[in-house]
Parts: sequence; C-alpha cells; structure tokens
Amino acid sequence: MGGKQDGDEAYGKPAKYDPSFRGPIKNRSCTDIVCCILFLLFILGYIVVGIVGEFPATLCWGHGWGNNLGRDHPHGSSPPPKVPPSSDSSLHLLPAWVYGDPRQVLYPRNSTGAYCGVGANKDKPYLLYFNIFSCVLATNIITVAENGLQCPTPQVCVSSCPEVAWTVEVNQFSQKVGEVFYTANRNFCLPGVPWDMPVIQSLQQELCPSFLLPSAPALGRCLPLLNSTPPELPGISSNTSISQGISGLLDSLNARDISVKIFEDFAQSWYWILVALGVALVLSLLFILLLRLVAGPLVLVLILGVLGVLAYGIYHCWMEYRVLRDKGASITQQGITTNLSAYRNVQETWLVALIVLAVLEGILLLMLIFLRQRIRIAIALLKEASKAVGHMMSTMFYPLVTFVLLLICIVYWAMTALYLATSGQPQYVLWAPNASLPSCEKVQMNTSCNPMAQPVNSSCPGLMCIFQSYSSTGLVQRSLFNLQIYGVLGLFWTLNWVLALGQCVLAGAFASFYWALDKRRDIPTFPLISAFIRTLRYHTGSLAFGALILTLVQIARVVLEYIDNKLRGAQNPVARCIMCCFKCCLWCLEKFIKFLNRNAYIMIAIYGKNFCVSAKNAFMLLMRNIVRVVVLDKVTDLLLFFGKLLVVGGVGVLSFFFFTGRIQGLGTNFESPSLNYYWLPIMVSILGAYVIANGFFSVFGMCVDTLFLCFLEDLERNDGSLNKPYYMPTALLKILGKKNEALPGDKKRKK
Repeated sequence: MGGKQDGDEAYGKPAKYDPSFRGPIKNRSCTDIVCCILFLLFILGYIVVGIVGEFPATLCWGHGWGNNLGRDHPHGSSPPPKVPPSSDSSLHLLPAWVYGDPRQVLYPRNSTGAYCGVGANKDKPYLLYFNIFSCVLATNIITVAENGLQCPTPQVCVSSCPEVAWTVEVNQFSQKVGEVFYTANRNFCLPGVPWDMPVIQSLQQELCPSFLLPSAPALGRCLPLLNSTPPELPGISSNTSISQGISGLLDSLNARDISVKIFEDFAQSWYWILVALGVALVLSLLFILLLRLVAGPLVLVLILGVLGVLAYGIYHCWMEYRVLRDKGASITQQGITTNLSAYRNVQETWLVALIVLAVLEGILLLMLIFLRQRIRIAIALLKEASKAVGHMMSTMFYPLVTFVLLLICIVYWAMTALYLATSGQPQYVLWAPNASLPSCEKVQMNTSCNPMAQPVNSSCPGLMCIFQSYSSTGLVQRSLFNLQIYGVLGLFWTLNWVLALGQCVLAGAFASFYWALDKRRDIPTFPLISAFIRTLRYHTGSLAFGALILTLVQIARVVLEYIDNKLRGAQNPVARCIMCCFKCCLWCLEKFIKFLNRNAYIMIAIYGKNFCVSAKNAFMLLMRNIVRVVVLDKVTDLLLFFGKLLVVGGVGVLSFFFFTGRIQGLGTNFESPSLNYYWLPIMVSILGAYVIANGFFSVFGMCVDTLFLCFLEDLERNDGSLNKPYYMPTALLKILGKKNEALPGDKKRKK
C-alpha cells in the first residue's frame, strides 16, 4: 500500500471533490496576460509588415514612372520625360523593401522593365523575343529558366504572337519601317520607332526584329513551335544542338496545352467531384454516429484482423524458412552484402521475421487477456463520444472555421513574403549584341543608364539600355532576410494558435456534455458558441503560450533540415549520424509537445487555469493512469485509421469505376464525362475525401480525449454517493463495478 501511495504522490495528488464544480467553470479570469500582450503586439507588427510591404508598392507603381515605362506610344512620338528613381529621389527616403512588386513573378517584362498584360500594356499580354536563339547561344537552358528567361536580346510586349514565318528581304532594307512592319500588321518593333525610319537602320539598332517565327504563347511568352525552322541569318545556326535546346525550353515551359486540358476536365467533372465529396461527408458522419451501436463489434473485428494478419505472417515466414532450410541456403554461405534483396534468399532472415511476428502475436494476446477491462472502457468511451457528437452536431462542422482561419494565415503570409521577396528598385544597364566590335570598345557596358533615354546615333551597333534586375544589395536589402524570418515565425505561430483555438473550443463544448448529470437539461443551449467566446475572451494568451513553444521547436526542425540539406554532400558518416540523432530528438520533442498541449488545452477549457498549471495537471493525471492512456490511444488510433481507410478507399474505388466508365446502366443523366485525364478527378476526389474524413475524425478524436480526461477526473473526484455522484455513463459504471446512489437529475442530490 505504501509503495502505491508513494507512486501516486510522485505524479501529484488526485483531484479532490469540489461541491461547486459543475463542468467548465464560467466565472474565470484572463490567463497568461503577458503572453497575450506579446502575441497581440507580434500580430500588430505582422500586419504592419504586410501593409508597409504592399501598399507603398502599389502607390509607387500606381502613380510613379513604372506604369509609363516602356508603354507603347503613337509611332514617331516620344514618351513622357519621366526619369526612374535615383539615389536622391524623394521616394528613396522610404526603406527599399517597401517597393515589393509581386508582378515580377506573375508577368513577363520587356526590355525596359515594363510588364506585359497590365497597366499601359494591358492589351499586350505576350512577350516577344527578337532573337530567341540568343537565349540558347548565351548560356544553357537551365540558367535561362532560372533567370526568368532574361535573354540578351530586345524584348517587346505584343498583343498576339506571330503565326507565320517571315524574314526581312534584302530589297526591303531601303524601305521605311512603316511600309514593311506597320502596314503589314507586324507591330513587333520597340515602342516609339518612327514610321519613316529606314528598315536597315532599325535592324542595325535592333529596334525591329529581322525575322519572325510561328509561335505559341507559353507562360506569357511567344515561343517558337517545335516544327519551326530557324532562318538562315548571320549568327544563327541550324545545327541540332540549338534545335534540341529550343525543344527542351519548350518542353519545360510550354504547359499551356496541359493546363487547358486540365481546365476542361475540371469543367466537365466538377459536379461529380462535388458528389464524391458529398459521399465522403456522409460516410464520415455515418461512421461516427453509428459507433454508438457498432463500436464494440468493430473494435473486436479490427483486433481479430490484426491477430489474423500476424498469424498469416508467422505461417508465411515458417513456410519460407522451411523451404530455404531444406535447400541449405544460409547466410554463412552468402556472406554479408549491401544488396538487401539477397537476404530474402537465406533462412536466417525468415527465422528472425518469424520470431519477431510471434513475439508481437504473443504480446497482443497477453494484452487482450490482461487488459480486457481497459479495452472495454475504451470502447465505452468511444460510444459515449459518438453520443456527444450526435448531441452537438455543430461541432462536426467547426473544422470549416479552422480551415478558413488557416487559409487566411497562409494567404496573408504568402502575399507578404511575395511582396518582400520582390522588393527593390529596377536596375538598367547598357548592352549591345556584339560588344567585342572595335566601335563598342569605348562604351562601358553593364553600367547604369536611363531606359527612357535610349542611346541614339551611337557608334556601337545595337547599343541599348535594358532592364537587368531589381536591386538586392545594401543595408536596406539586408533587412529583408530578417523580415522574412519574422514572417515565417508569424506563419508558424498563427497556424499553431488557430489549431490550439479549435482544440480548446471543442474541448469546452464536449466537457459541458460530460459534466451534465441530466443531458437534456444541464447542457448549455449553444455549447460550441459559448466555448468559442469563452476561449477567445479569457485564454488567448494561454493558447499563444502553447503555440509559441511548439513554434520554436518547429522552427528548430526547419533550421536543422536546412543545415542538413546544405551540408549533405560534405558530411562524413559520423556527422550524418549526429544530424540524424538531432532530427530524431526534435521530432520526438515536437510529438510530445503536441500531445501535452492538446491535453493542456482540455484542462484550460474545463478549469480556466493558465497554460503551465493546466499542462502540469494534465500530465500528472495521465501519468496516474498511464495504462488506460496507452490502451485508449491505440484503440482510438486503430478505429480512426479504419474509418479513414473506409471513407477514402470507398470514395476512391467509386470514383475510379465511375470516371473510367465501368459503371453501366445508370442512364444518360449519370454517364461519366469524356475526360482527357480520367485520373485527375479521381485524385481530387480522393484528396478531398481524405481532408473531409480527417476533419470529421479530428473532432471525434478531440471528443474522445476530452471525455477521457473528464472520466479520469470523475473517478478521482467522486465516489457515487448522494453528495458525490459519478457523471460517467451507466455503461462505464457497470464495467468498473460502481454505481450511483443518486440518479441523474435527482432532487435529493445536495447542492
């Protein structure tokens, strides 16, 4: 007796009876106020970063020179004399990272850095390269793709891509640009090229293209068709390497056809995808609600199924071992090898597998024999959780609220990170197609220039001021890294806080169900809404505290993964082993913190204590009942895994047979649509079914955990007397051999 008492004292004292306790405490105060203030200040700073990173960028491009830069003007006219920002511009007084512009990754840019498809070039969404082959001649395909297809050739925004091949004829050199290009509807020259400029001069200065190829738009760029023939012009070769390079460029970037087909498939099958998701929703809901009737038989079938699988594994290993033993195949003959498949042909492998499976089978049988009462308790709690969910159906749809909040956090972070990543002022440099000419030696290439004041009458042929990149150096730019780290921390913290909010709200609702002697009278009218308001009002700081602890561990895991990825090639076996141990330890720590936080939020929802006290009380309570915890956890995991498998597998099989046209006789209104990729709606249906099933079963799992903690507290607080009746259902009382002297709602019960 003394040993057991000492063991109980090691994990805290059991909860004492409180005559005023009637479930989730209503008269509570705010908890973890300091952490709440820090969290709100952090969120305020997070919002400021997003506003400052986005609004000034819009202001700069909405009213500054960016909208007019590189825009098309009437032929022969000059653009407005606006100058790009310089170091002494008034806008430069603001931090450089306020110039975030996500259009860098959404739209192509012409040679002057103006965007195609927006602003003044709204009716010109495609980018045309004067000499697409210079992209291949200048560098390799991978480098070109990584640099966003910034090729050393003039680029212009056009309304449509060339449809036929064309080359400037020799007899057209003396004609005017307007006669050769504009009247023939070849509007592919740079903006502002005069009508009366000689064609030969426009070609020498690379103001107009010398040839056109039949092209198709891909990712906003006019890329030549695979069957197009390169023209025979100086500097352009028609050998196989260039053809292969163009083909590889198109293969990697021209996703237009595939995207159109995917869009068509979604347009044809979206209705049936919604039907499949509706089936998943109904199956998930029915599975949870029917657990009150079939939980016992279903758990028994699942356990017998596991025993059967292990028994078959033992039989199979024995048969393989006997055959190899008769053949004399032994590891002593084969020796140690790095070819793992070779170990399937030696008897020792199957003998070890046989022993392991036999040990697992024996352990499972012993658990069934000696832990049968605890398994019955777990089944009774599962049935009670099914009743609780059925009594509060609104809880099944709370994951939609969590999903919306998570989506807001992710979208806000993505937009803020995009604006920060695309910040910086545009940089323009001098460039010529052939800088090695003697006439170009005096020109300092790659020096800064004004794109609105293109060099004219230069002795260097083709000299242009072209867009190079956005500035990424300087003191201001170095702060971008810190802001991105701030954003990542904000992402993790807000995501974990939203998940914690959902857990605490559901725990408060389900706890009000358990701690009601009369389920019809004592449960609040709107338990989910009451729990939501109560959690936000009093426990925002506690949720932020728990979310912050989890966030720091997750950030450490991300940093460790980054270091491991960077140093993977230079690591020796010892370093890899140490790195693997660190990663494993952080993974285990994250799992433990998630488990502890989950139970701490349950205690917060019930008693209204701060995070540390709630986490301590939850941990001590679980440690005093560790065997019950393990049994319930494994039984619940097994049941929920089977439920997810049933829902996802059922929807997947049904979708496969329907979209492949293998279900006949349904009538014309239920015929499968004609699709380009039948696997696309199948995969979307399976993924959606998993998301729906995971959302429903996460609510059910939270219900089970909440009722379990309440059950353990009920055992410690009460004894079934008139003054201290048990709140647990009758099924649990019968399993434990206990009874209440007072019936639920009995007026004799003392207040």
